[in-house]
Amino acid sequence: MTERLRGEVARSSLAIDNLRAVVILLVLAFHSVLAYLASLPPHPFPFDSPPFLWRAFPIVDSERWLGFDLFCAWLDVFLMSFFFLLSGLFAWPSLTRRGARAFLYDRARRLGVPFLVVVFLVMPVVQYPTYLETAADPGIAAYARHWLDLPLWPCGPMWFLWLLLVGDIAVAGLFQLLRGHRDAVVRLSDYAREHPARFLAGFAVAGLLAYLPLALVFGSSAWAQLGPFSFQLSRPLHYALYFFAGVAIGACGIERGLLAHQGELARRWAWWLLAALLLFPAWLGATAATMDHPGSNSLGLLALDDLTFALACFTSCFFVLAAAVRFARARGPVLDSLKANAYGMYLVHYGVVVWLQYALLGTIWPAVLKAGIVFAGAILVSWSATAALRRVRPIARILGAARPPPALLPPARRRSECLAD
Repeated sequence: MTERLRGEVARSSLAIDNLRAVVILLVLAFHSVLAYLASLPPHPFPFDSPPFLWRAFPIVDSERWLGFDLFCAWLDVFLMSFFFLLSGLFAWPSLTRRGARAFLYDRARRLGVPFLVVVFLVMPVVQYPTYLETAADPGIAAYARHWLDLPLWPCGPMWFLWLLLVGDIAVAGLFQLLRGHRDAVVRLSDYAREHPARFLAGFAVAGLLAYLPLALVFGSSAWAQLGPFSFQLSRPLHYALYFFAGVAIGACGIERGLLAHQGELARRWAWWLLAALLLFPAWLGATAATMDHPGSNSLGLLALDDLTFALACFTSCFFVLAAAVRFARARGPVLDSLKANAYGMYLVHYGVVVWLQYALLGTIWPAVLKAGIVFAGAILVSWSATAALRRVRPIARILGAARPPPALLPPARRRSECLAD
């Protein structure tokens, strides 16, 4: 009986562990199809001209498919917010187990070092095909001059790493400030488990307050960049909320909290799916309405667009969490390898994607075929390259060794027992 209960409560950690690997594949898919969006202009973006939109769309192909626009729109609604939420889940238990100093050392090594290496050494190589699309002089020396003349240092998808590191520094500071009162965070985690509807309703309201004001002031798509540090002006508070919500949800352990395998969230996954299916099209409709007359939209229409975005993000995030905890409990050697190499794949894949998209520019193949080739190539090359890099011990310390199966924890306990930890 005891072994059965232990196996039962370990399912949530296994599901979340699997989910963290699978969402990396969504990132690879997202970047693989960006060159083939039907909404892109007919020509590549100029390399030297503001607002440097090639940072988001490094390659522009003539072959297009509208389905990729819908796919990328859905991922843009929730995926990066979801990354922050997932990243926060394990922060408080790690701080409790290791202390703030060891926690920050590990996060600086795992996030800060890859950020610096990829941004300053790899990104110039990655973006060379982007320059070649519109270059008068394709030489490497000419490219170097144009690159150094840019008023910024492009960081590609690595912007997530420095923002996450800022979040980790903030939560470590909070951990130190709450010395003697850290049980307040555990109480919040326990409250989320015992009163999920109230907790999630408060989360949704906080999400609106965190996103709407900044989105109305700066617009939903404006970016700021200082050197290699970039972020979307409408979303810093939004991302911070999702990260710290993850901290609160995970503070008492995945199996014991809101994400318990037999909890309310997992049992109601179908309702979350229905909500996501309703709110995502609502956001698409509101966004389409704002694009019909850019620059002359009413404040009410802009607010509706931003409100539906925040709610679509919220419902999509918790649908994916609920479905994963309910169903994503598989084990196997391929999945284990993916989990072990997922972080390295995130760091490596972008250059593979850009160079493959550039190599396919001259082929008259359907967009779906091209995107499939890029996606498959990105998986194969980034997976194998990461597996090879992890054989080097110093690099393995950064990319991570294979994790053991989730620990088998005792069943969920009452609040007093949880706080005793």
